[in-house]
Amino acid sequence: MRFPRTRPRSLAGQLFAMQVVLVAAVVAGCAFFAYVSGSGQAEETATRQVRTAALAIAGSPSVGEAIRTPDPSAVLQPYAERVRKKTGIAFVTIMDPQGVRWTHPHTEQIGESFLGHTARALQGETFSETYTGTLGPSIRVVTPVRDGGRIVGLVSAGITVERVSSQVRAQLGALGLAAGAALALGGLGTYVINARLRRHTHGMNAAELSRLHDYHEATLHAVHEGLLMLDGQRRIALINDAGRELLGLAPGTVGRRVTELDLPAPLTGALLASEERVDEVHLTADRVIVVNTRPVVGGERRGTVITLRDHTELQALSGELDSERGFTQALRSQAHEAANRLHTVVSLIELGRQDEAVGFATAELELAQALTDRVVGAVGEPVLAALLLGKAAQANERGVELVLADDSLIDDGALPATLPQRDLVTIVGNLIDNAVEAASEAVTGAPDGVPVQRTGPRPPRARVTVTALAGDGELLLRVADNGAGVGPADADEVFRRGWSTHGTGRGLGLALVRQAAHRNGGSVVLEDGPEGGAEFTVRLPLAQSSGSDARKEAAL
Repeated sequence: MRFPRTRPRSLAGQLFAMQVVLVAAVVAGCAFFAYVSGSGQAEETATRQVRTAALAIAGSPSVGEAIRTPDPSAVLQPYAERVRKKTGIAFVTIMDPQGVRWTHPHTEQIGESFLGHTARALQGETFSETYTGTLGPSIRVVTPVRDGGRIVGLVSAGITVERVSSQVRAQLGALGLAAGAALALGGLGTYVINARLRRHTHGMNAAELSRLHDYHEATLHAVHEGLLMLDGQRRIALINDAGRELLGLAPGTVGRRVTELDLPAPLTGALLASEERVDEVHLTADRVIVVNTRPVVGGERRGTVITLRDHTELQALSGELDSERGFTQALRSQAHEAANRLHTVVSLIELGRQDEAVGFATAELELAQALTDRVVGAVGEPVLAALLLGKAAQANERGVELVLADDSLIDDGALPATLPQRDLVTIVGNLIDNAVEAASEAVTGAPDGVPVQRTGPRPPRARVTVTALAGDGELLLRVADNGAGVGPADADEVFRRGWSTHGTGRGLGLALVRQAAHRNGGSVVLEDGPEGGAEFTVRLPLAQSSGSDARKEAAL
């Protein structure tokens, strides 16, 4: 017959049972100790009581006088009974040195021999013993009666063991009541504590809690999103591996305050916000992350739960998509312009002006081919060359001339594989886009019809100059425009996320440029351009030597 498996007792139930057993054992141990101690103390008290009575009787002058009379019992018996009743002891026996009783609680025992030891008393010693006499087992003291230097009698005072035991039993009853009360109180306190523990552990047993902890740890390390929990003091209570990686934190950050983590100020403000934050985009030194926060409130602020998502790659893909869209628009524009020029050439031929038609077509081809030849000849990196040609088409669509500086030179293979092409697109693409926009506005006026404030005359032709040079162990990327430039007050703010002169929802490009440069160990600097606009210079270290440098090292 198969019996159904019973669910293991919950952790709170196990602790309750253990605590009840422990309290019961402690109370029982204390009661036993108190009983043993009380029994010993009762015997010691009884011995001390009968010793005092025996010594007092032996030292009484009236006892010595009565012993010298012909009939000591006539005087001593009433005296002994009075002492016995007043002191509450069981018996007082006064006897001659041979042990013949002069007194006894039972008068018929007078004249009989004393039941007990007297040898030590006859030697002048007072001693105590437990002995069974006519009244049963008793605790007795025997002491000599002296007349000068001679022992003339003995005194024995005692109390029965039964009386001592009855006193102990009375004390034990009170002790039992106290022990029961302590056990009940301890059990009640244990039940209250374990009821609270049961609520906190949701009735789970130790194995379930251990399994839950294992799942918890595995989940924290498995999820790709960052998870961060702050306590009520704004200290890190929990952070998983993804969270440390996204925030660039070293191990051992648990217990530290958020303000001590050296994070960007906007990100720190979002983490410490008392209100809920939803899908906020923030930049760290290397990443673009989306932050969601939710305060944990239960009567008082208990902390904050924060999730972090990495949008660095998504943002880069978005930038590349914007570039592709720009390329598409430029190609459409070029196709439209080509159609117009073709119609012009055809019309000139129909009018019989063949020479003018040839000259018009040749001039347009030479202008487009000159830039292509210049870019292809100077820039051996295919992605960068394609980006420059595409941006040139976009700039031309907006009436801006994109020029490649004469000192630009990047040999094929000069850029190491460790330098991501996506970061090159992010840096050069965003710098050119900002420069084209600034140069275009300087000539045509800012959007919404607001003129651009600039010093000096307006340039006759909007122009952006790009320098791309690889050499001396670094890659130099410089983009300059002849736009309005950046005021000194804004020079430190242009790289901050959200800074823009074109309203909200903009201002991410330059922040991404600085982030990409920092991610590759480089730097970006803003200066005044030679034509009055802004000039951005990015320097990236090359992780490996060029082919000529490698050959030199091999020769050495």
